Amino acid sequence: MPSSPLELPFQMGQVLLENGAEISRVQETMERVARAYDIEGFDVYVLTNSIFATATEDGVSHSTTFRYVPGTAVHLGRIMAVNQLSREIADGLHTPGEAMKRLSDIRTFPYSPFLSRMLCCAVGSAAFSFLFGGGWVDAVVAFFCGLVLEAYLDFTARKKLSKFLTNLSASALVTLCGAAFFLLGLGNNMDKIIIGSIIRLVPGVALTNSIRDFFSGDYLSGAIRMLDALLVGGCIAVGVGFIIRVLSLLTGGALL
Repeated sequence: MPSSPLELPFQMGQVLLENGAEISRVQETMERVARAYDIEGFDVYVLTNSIFATATEDGVSHSTTFRYVPGTAVHLGRIMAVNQLSREIADGLHTPGEAMKRLSDIRTFPYSPFLSRMLCCAVGSAAFSFLFGGGWVDAVVAFFCGLVLEAYLDFTARKKLSKFLTNLSASALVTLCGAAFFLLGLGNNMDKIIIGSIIRLVPGVALTNSIRDFFSGDYLSGAIRMLDALLVGGCIAVGVGFIIRVLSLLTGGALL
């Protein structure tokens, strides 16, 4: 594995970008590491899925371009670990080789176990259903809808289904699940059940990062992430609206 100080900031920026860090954090971390290793003429330009960087090492100009950095699920643990590593580098605690080894370990940080994700999604769905005005029965129904939703999201992740198809189909599935319970007489407010159940799909991180990018002056990246959040929100609305409309036609009246 390359241990050149020139390569290290590029790799750290890639890990941050892959795991959902905002643009300003990626750029600041890369510049901090470059300064720590006295890399001259370091310039970096970061977009939501690309890193363009140039630098001079030993009087030789180098350039590295990650033309495509696919975003995965947000992993705050990896982001925090890279931030901590960059601070330790700035304090002179690691050689380039040691830092690269630490970075390799950070890349392997696992996601939460499947059962833990299912439980968190279910509890979150129930809590938001209750928070938005639903009763305890609505919260229980949303709990089971959350279990179904997380299981389906795990399935689509393994099948590598696109983000938009995932959100469209997942919102339709969780609406159908909530409607089935409601039509069986379980639950008093179908709208509260659905609202609580689809919270897991709401693109809160993308929306928050887009606003932070705007405040940092990264208008292009902010606009891209804002558009992504709006498209995901539109997919959720279409999925929910389609199922409600079909069931309303089949049952001969409004379900909500």
